[in-house]
Amino acid sequence: MFLECSAVRWWWGWSLLLQLGMALFAAAAGSCPPRCLCRSDGEAKEVICSGKHLSSIPEGFSGDARRWDLSHNKIKTVGRRQFSSLPQLQELDLSDNLISMIEVEAFQGLQGLRTLRINNNRLKILPVGVFAGLSALRHLDLSQNEILVFLDFTFRELSSLQTLRAEENDLVFISQRAFHGLQGLQELSIDRSNLTSVPTEALSQLQGLGRLRLLRLAVSALPDNAFRRLQRLRSLQISGWPSLDTVAGGSLVGLNLTSLALTACNLTSVPYTALRHLVYLRVLDLSFNPIAVVRGNMLGDLLRLQELHLAGGALLRIEPAAFRGLAHLRTLNVTANRLSTLEEGAFHSVGDLQVLRLDGNPLACDCRLVWVVRRRLRLDFGGHQPTCSSPDAVRQREFRDFSEKELPRLFTCRPARILDRRPQEQRVEEGTTVLFSCKADGDPRPSVTWVSSSPNKGVVSSTGRIRVLPDGTLEVRFAQVQDSGSYRCLAGNAAGNDSLTVGLHVKGLPRNRTLLATLFPEEGWVEPANPQAANSSAQVAKPYPFDAKTLVIATTMGFLSFLSSVAICFVFMFFWSQSKGQIKHTATIDFVPRSSMGGGGSDGDGGRFTMKLI
Repeated sequence: MFLECSAVRWWWGWSLLLQLGMALFAAAAGSCPPRCLCRSDGEAKEVICSGKHLSSIPEGFSGDARRWDLSHNKIKTVGRRQFSSLPQLQELDLSDNLISMIEVEAFQGLQGLRTLRINNNRLKILPVGVFAGLSALRHLDLSQNEILVFLDFTFRELSSLQTLRAEENDLVFISQRAFHGLQGLQELSIDRSNLTSVPTEALSQLQGLGRLRLLRLAVSALPDNAFRRLQRLRSLQISGWPSLDTVAGGSLVGLNLTSLALTACNLTSVPYTALRHLVYLRVLDLSFNPIAVVRGNMLGDLLRLQELHLAGGALLRIEPAAFRGLAHLRTLNVTANRLSTLEEGAFHSVGDLQVLRLDGNPLACDCRLVWVVRRRLRLDFGGHQPTCSSPDAVRQREFRDFSEKELPRLFTCRPARILDRRPQEQRVEEGTTVLFSCKADGDPRPSVTWVSSSPNKGVVSSTGRIRVLPDGTLEVRFAQVQDSGSYRCLAGNAAGNDSLTVGLHVKGLPRNRTLLATLFPEEGWVEPANPQAANSSAQVAKPYPFDAKTLVIATTMGFLSFLSSVAICFVFMFFWSQSKGQIKHTATIDFVPRSSMGGGGSDGDGGRFTMKLI
């Protein structure tokens, strides 16, 4: 009972002190607006009118308040010079109201204002001059409105502005000089607007900008020089652009970024060319893009890169030497992809690697991943242990569950081995299609590469007249004399390599062969019923009836025949046009009738008739 009385007395004492303080503040600063709370904490004097169902801005209190909270009310309009009696106000909160119009010079007289919040209202347009008098403003929040356009010189009075938030508006256009005068702006955020292109000219006015966030836009491409004149920009975040599938090679030219995020877009490959000059880049985030492969020896120019994030994508393969040259790489995040492995040879050095996120991938726990398991106590997996998906002996086991003794027995590989090593030497005539087989076995599945020994040919690609088929077979279509030489098949995996050399000798066709013999060879042309020949080590396809020379000759002859027909038609038309107007279509005949008496007199009257010629 005694404790309860003491608590009651303590509570009443604090209440009296609070009321006394409010009374003293009201006496010193004038009356407090109705339904508002006025309080003083040392030199910081506040007026709290949040959530009081106010439909207009109250008046009638002294101007020495530093902070005024008018949020969560029903205010619709801010009139001209509405706050002119508050020269010491430093923070004004008008968020979460129904404001649809702010008149020109509405904030005139707030020369000491540092922070202005007008977010979550119904503004559609900002008249030029609406921010007049706010020369000291540092932070402006215009997010969650319905603003359609930023006009020229909208923000020219805000010379001290450092942060501008314009997220979740209906922006369709930003005028070229809309940001004119914002020399000190350091951070700009634009999110969920209707912009369909990067406002390059408007952004070029912000030469002091340090951080730019462009989120959830309907932009499909980053053109060259998209961010020109932003030499001080250090952080660029582009996220939630589902249509963005093109990043031009010169789109980031002129930037000296330390952090770049291109996330949740539609990039199918790493934009190597656009990134190449970013030698100061420390953090690169390409997460949530359908990127399938990280190619080798393409990121070496990013000398200072420390963090690389490729989470939540479609990664199938990280090639050897993919991170070569990245001597300072500390963090690699490839969680939630489709990787089966991550080889040690992909890194410049694994000694400095500190954070590795591999979880969420169908990992094949073999010799390629043993380097990760042996560092499982030193590496930070971000609280998510990698888990084996294959082989069956270790399925669903986490890396931390393996002991050092069982690693040599479980994390094994079988070296690559070419199955059929019989000699393959082919001698064919020009125009023949040749196939060389190279089937290999191993665990993991070996990769097959063909190399030509001929000068300036090198590695054979999967396209062209000479190509490698998906099953590893080398195809030489319409063989030419210059294709003669040796070709070497290289089969390799993480456990070892194997090779096989084949030979091709192409005999040129006689130069006096007639066109008829070329078009219709004596042996004819028959599509083989079984493309796999009985001799599996080498297969020769039947020659096609037409080679390049034959097709050229046949085409020329056909073209000459066509020209001859056209010339004859023109000659006929010429002669016909020359005779036009001289051809008679009727004939007139004079006659003298015989005498009725049978005599052949000539003194009778003659006659004339006209006939129409058909």
